[in-house]
Amino acid sequence: QVQLVESGGGLVQAGGSLRLSCAASGRTMSTYIMGWFRQAPGKEREFVAAISRSDLYTYYVHYADSVKGRFTISRDDAKNTMYLQMNSLKSEDTAVYYCARSPRTYDGGSYMPVDEDEYNIWGQGTQVTVSS
Repeated sequence: QVQLVESGGGLVQAGGSLRLSCAASGRTMSTYIMGWFRQAPGKEREFVAAISRSDLYTYYVHYADSVKGRFTISRDDAKNTMYLQMNSLKSEDTAVYYCARSPRTYDGGSYMPVDEDEYNIWGQGTQVTVSS
């Protein structure tokens, strides 16, 4: 059974940076599309970023418009770990951040799942708080 565990959250000032990690145990994550979502207080969970892998050296990424240019998603399949580097953080980035695994794998096209219903394995979340 696959388990996902996030870490790296915390309190940071606006303009600062944090790096989140998502460690996968059990089966490897190497062929599956992985994603980050977040949920702010009183709001629905929203897509942040996703990453797929077509071969050993080729990755595809997709970002929500709200984080494009500030966040970077990456993965180290040898370590079964995914990352989210968050720079230039804003108060509106405050949320619980979740990593998730989709049952989808890279299919040669450009489609990347952005709806939470397209992911079936979730971590417990890590809190990110950005103070202004």
